[in-house]
Amino acid sequence: MATSTSFLEERLDAGALPIAVGDVLAIFLLVTVGVVQHNGVSYLSADPVGWVLTAVPFLIGWLVTAPLLGAYSPGAAESAKSAVPLGIRSWLAATVIGMAIRWTPLFEGGVELTFVAVMLVLGSVALGVWRTLYFKLV
Repeated sequence: MATSTSFLEERLDAGALPIAVGDVLAIFLLVTVGVVQHNGVSYLSADPVGWVLTAVPFLIGWLVTAPLLGAYSPGAAESAKSAVPLGIRSWLAATVIGMAIRWTPLFEGGVELTFVAVMLVLGSVALGVWRTLYFKLV
């Protein structure tokens, strides 16, 4: 008798947990670099809530899209060749969700075309580099 598995069970592999932790750290690092670039290093300690709230829309987008698009599927935990494209694909969708959230009155910052482009490109690079390094180090 075949066992049935849910959609998310097929999309989540416990072996990808270290990758997931690194992904969240890479997203936070990306946002931190942007916050420092625009507000200076002192902003991090002067307004830590503002700093974290800058990352929240993108983390929400990531938490929604990464499992659905296979960023932590069994294949993602096997090699950089599969992990990097799955991560980038998930980031592209996560950025769209993050920007939609930032567009609401719930979050400050708004959405500008240049910011969208920067987040799409630099987020893809950050996740791609992190995921590549992970497989070189393990």
